Amino acid sequence: MKLLLYSALLAVGFLAEAQPLPQIEVQTLGGAKVPIASLHQTGKPTVVSFWATWCKPCINELNSLAERYEELQEELGVTLVAVSIDDSRTSPKVGPFVAGQGWDYTVVLDPNSDLRRAMGVNNVPHTFLLNGAGEIVWQVNKYVPGEEEVLIAEIRKLK
Repeated sequence: MKLLLYSALLAVGFLAEAQPLPQIEVQTLGGAKVPIASLHQTGKPTVVSFWATWCKPCINELNSLAERYEELQEELGVTLVAVSIDDSRTSPKVGPFVAGQGWDYTVVLDPNSDLRRAMGVNNVPHTFLLNGAGEIVWQVNKYVPGEEEVLIAEIRKLK
């Protein structure tokens, strides 16, 4: 019962307390390994969105955010990091896919699912909001059109 309630609360974005970002390395599209925390700008909000090339809701969410990203960067200083959970079979498609989408934000790979496991991501899309201190303060495990407005409202609360 407790687990079910916790899962339901996570699906709508509620977090009882801020949690730090795990100390896990991810891989850039160029193949370099970098700590996920290094992609967060101190003092600024960061959105970390887990996605996959085969996930239509993920792509819809990331395209919606891409349309507003420049505006959000200027207004709120937000950084967006899209973490692909594609496996060894589909990960070679991520770079060309991202180039075709024209996304201007950082896209990284989680090839061994280390970050995915550490952050409790079971399915995608799963989006996290970090405050300026790099702590997870909000998350949602779904996407429906218009959901990006809820995320933007949560980012504005951090201003």
